[in-house]
Amino acid sequence: MEVRAKKALGQHFLTDERVASRIVESLGRSGVRDVLEIGPGMGVLTKYLLQREDIDLKLVELDSESVSYLLTHFSSMQGRLYEADYLKLDMRHLFPSDYRVIGNFPYNISSQIFFKILDDKDRVPEVVCMIQKEVAERIAEKPGSKTYGILSVLLQAWYDIDYVLTVEPGAFCPPPKVRSAVIRLRRNSRQDLGCDEKAFRAVVKTAFNQRRKTLRNALKPLLKEGFECSDPVFDLRAERLGVEDFVRLTNLLGQ
Repeated sequence: MEVRAKKALGQHFLTDERVASRIVESLGRSGVRDVLEIGPGMGVLTKYLLQREDIDLKLVELDSESVSYLLTHFSSMQGRLYEADYLKLDMRHLFPSDYRVIGNFPYNISSQIFFKILDDKDRVPEVVCMIQKEVAERIAEKPGSKTYGILSVLLQAWYDIDYVLTVEPGAFCPPPKVRSAVIRLRRNSRQDLGCDEKAFRAVVKTAFNQRRKTLRNALKPLLKEGFECSDPVFDLRAERLGVEDFVRLTNLLGQ
């Protein structure tokens, strides 16, 4: 029995065993035991994860065909595998305490997955995932680059990010039209941003929505009537600002 890759679900099944093993090895071997695999597909990561005695694995898969395949080929999946949309799951119901995340994320919803992880960041100390190379580079990039963007700032505020390896299209079936990459996110020591978090997200998103404009013009939708953009930061573009700069900017706008 094989699972048909479905374009609507962004499925490209990893077939390279060496890459699969490397992804699982990238997940730390100490700390939180509970681990969630997102989108196991045909179980190329799952079989390596099940060999690890240091973790308690649960899986979430939207594709019913993949669910049937996994239940047929992995006898221990019963009670661990949830047929559901990860983006709609109540994670506190699935994991009452902290948990880590691993998976070959569907490229068409990878950004949404990261935003959901951010919503639960205080309970997710580590993420290891394969995503589109362009997105991986954007997330790991430092200020000043044209690829640096919204996810770069929001994720780097709470996680230290390592670019693990590049994966070529031939490692998948069917091969995607883009290169892929594996990254690892580890929760940093930050407990508080030093500003209103909701406002911080709004400032970051608004600033990058018109990234070619200076912040004086890009942030007009958020400026209170009569606000003076006298600080030199407003002469910069969003891509020049690091996390601490955006924290300061958020506090300036809140005055």
